[in-house]
Amino acid sequence: MLFKKILHWKNSLTPWQGRVLFIVLLIVIYFMAQLYSQRHLVSGAAPLFNAVSIKHKVIDQNVWQEKPVLLHFWATWCPVCKLEQGMINALAKDYQVVTVAMNSGGADAIEQYLVENELDFPVIVDPEGDLARRFSVTGVPTGFVIDTDGQIRFKEIGLTSSWGWRLRMQLAAL
Repeated sequence: MLFKKILHWKNSLTPWQGRVLFIVLLIVIYFMAQLYSQRHLVSGAAPLFNAVSIKHKVIDQNVWQEKPVLLHFWATWCPVCKLEQGMINALAKDYQVVTVAMNSGGADAIEQYLVENELDFPVIVDPEGDLARRFSVTGVPTGFVIDTDGQIRFKEIGLTSSWGWRLRMQLAAL
């Protein structure tokens, strides 16, 4: 009975209305899938941590006290991370970005990777994934936008556009 009603309703749409409905459904499915994939990630207050970057800079919760920060988890072996590394590099020139190279080897290997790929963003080495576990990160790339109160405002798993991160950083600054 319900199936017949749906079919009747679908057949009463113009081709233009059908296309719009299809696009809306795709968008809803995409956002539902995003919410589902992010369900295990840390929310609320960002876990406190102390780390030292490859360039020997101490990075801790004070990093987000002045302005929002993008905390971006990635790996040298991740093909999706390679797709977005140039965008993260450009983003780091305009915003506060700290990246975490997880399960990618030691500092020397990661530093060599950065040089070979002409990347200049701050990197914390997380060879065993300890910091990743504190944020409940199980896959890369994963990013968190943390506001000046230390609250996680946005989180994303997978490839994200430059304008998407920029918009999130601007919103976190409000």
